Amino acid sequence: MRCLRLPTLILVLAPALNAGAAPASDWRNGWRIDRPATASPARPAPVAAGPGLAVLTLEGAGERWQARVDNRLAGPVQVSVRPPAGTPAMPGLPLQTVIAGAASVVVTRLQPPAGATAIRLDMTAVPGDPAARPRDVAYLLPFDAARIQVSQAPQGQYSHTDPENRDAIDFALPEGTPVLAARAGTVMQVQAGYQGNGQDRDHDLGRANLVRVLHEDGSMAVYAHLQHNGVLVRPGEPVQAGQRIGLSGNTGFSAAPHLHFAVQVNAGMRLRSIPARIVSPQGELRFARTRDEAGPSALP
Repeated sequence: MRCLRLPTLILVLAPALNAGAAPASDWRNGWRIDRPATASPARPAPVAAGPGLAVLTLEGAGERWQARVDNRLAGPVQVSVRPPAGTPAMPGLPLQTVIAGAASVVVTRLQPPAGATAIRLDMTAVPGDPAARPRDVAYLLPFDAARIQVSQAPQGQYSHTDPENRDAIDFALPEGTPVLAARAGTVMQVQAGYQGNGQDRDHDLGRANLVRVLHEDGSMAVYAHLQHNGVLVRPGEPVQAGQRIGLSGNTGFSAAPHLHFAVQVNAGMRLRSIPARIVSPQGELRFARTRDEAGPSALP
């Protein structure tokens, strides 16, 4: 079925902003502001890209401006802040830093160019902490079923070919099947309000309901294409292995009902999927692989 791609946030900001409506977030390709924010003499305001990962705001601080990042996730996010390509360099930029869950941090203070009334900045945000070191652990099957049907295995040539999804697994499930946490952790991110599915990349790509769970070793499990209003947990909520966290569905860029399951790490401003050992009542799931795997969670 369809895959998960790096969530990325790109913002164009001015010191005083008028925040307009943003497009739906794209959980495969990113969160993006399509129309540049425009300077306003009224008051500073943040620009957010849909239900995205983070918000970047420029605030007045005397003769200098300060850039503040608000992390909207209940877990760490790595951000990169830089001037747009082709614009003059600024002291202190580009920069990369990790923002703790739900934290608000001033990441830099900027001296605006002489006579400038606006600063344009780009920000990219990636969930997770690149310092995390995932452990080799066993994951539970993320649903309760006597029969397991895999519609696309790891390294599937249909859509599991990119680093974010290479080790993802698509399980064919009837809509409304309870989805279970495969491992204990903390709910980091949810998307719950989308309905319907389709094959139009421009319209459907970002419209999958999902739950992202942060594990104690910094790895993250993604459960995607959940039913409309089929998310049963909230950001910041602790979950135990085997706990119901959602209902499977067929939302977003999807051809048939299924659960997209992937374990990911932040590999330094990019998401990378890693192999997960999944244990079912019938035994451990094993998949043929077309290349050698290495890493802390590699399958034998």
